[in-house]
Amino acid sequence: MVVCFVYEEIIICREYHKAGSWKGNEFGRCCGGMGSKEKKMKTLCLHGFRTSGSFLQQQISKWDPSILQEFDLVFPDGLFPAGGKSDIEDVFPPPYFEWYQFNKDFTEYTNLDECISYLCDYMTKNGPFDGLLGFSQGATLSALLAGYQAQGKVLSDHPPIKFVISISGSKFRDPNICDVAYKEPIKVKSAHLIGDKDWLKIPSEELATAFDNPLILRHPQGHTVPRLDEAAVRHLCEWTTSVLGDTFAHRSCNLENSGAEETNTASHSDVNSGSLIPTYLSDLRRELVLLRMEKLIRSGNLEGGKNKIRGNRRKLVLVENGES
Repeated sequence: MVVCFVYEEIIICREYHKAGSWKGNEFGRCCGGMGSKEKKMKTLCLHGFRTSGSFLQQQISKWDPSILQEFDLVFPDGLFPAGGKSDIEDVFPPPYFEWYQFNKDFTEYTNLDECISYLCDYMTKNGPFDGLLGFSQGATLSALLAGYQAQGKVLSDHPPIKFVISISGSKFRDPNICDVAYKEPIKVKSAHLIGDKDWLKIPSEELATAFDNPLILRHPQGHTVPRLDEAAVRHLCEWTTSVLGDTFAHRSCNLENSGAEETNTASHSDVNSGSLIPTYLSDLRRELVLLRMEKLIRSGNLEGGKNKIRGNRRKLVLVENGES
């Protein structure tokens, strides 16, 4: 039996033998190395209209580290210099860029084909990329690339896009684009951050319907990359875990609880609760009890028989019940 624990970016496994001994080893040797820094999800981050990659990087940096630690984020600048005034001139220095241009009704586009070709070439040369993250114009583009790839229109020589994180995105309105990109539900994991005061609230909701089983995270702010509250962090962490597809180890997200130790039973329905490190070993019919812990699992050591790992407040305390 192998139980895997997460410590920062390294996943450590404890292999339990019937003789009652534990053997520690690196996750890479027994489960393919998903926990190493090199295995972070490489993500292309596309900024909004007349801003820059550096500005989006600053916006994203205010998110909880428990989310960002899973991603290798790349922030390119738009293909074209801003053709007019930027809305961020008072808060962030130039230069500013745009990905393409559009008319007042957002039904006609200039340089969109050039933009798509540029991004596909960028992803091929600098990738492969696991997914896309975008704000506003960048989010609209991210969804378009995922939809186009699903229909075989672009990125045929690039691995399938695994996920899209859309912040204040929208659909294109040109029927020629819609008939291809949104022809069928896009079977890519997606998370959509939608602001209650965003002027693109309704278009953002419409974009979410283009995806199969989207995660929608609402916030009370406007057209911005929002700060995420505790619940949003938890949901996004759970979603990220599902993207990782890691069935052996589950990430602890935003665990700030401290104080007296408490016991909780981890059942099958608790596996993705986000409030505990979910450990589920139903095949061995063992009930696992986890005690409240601080941010990350620190360490564990065997003490007193075959079925206990004991520790202090800063350590995981795990009790296994049942026969080996």
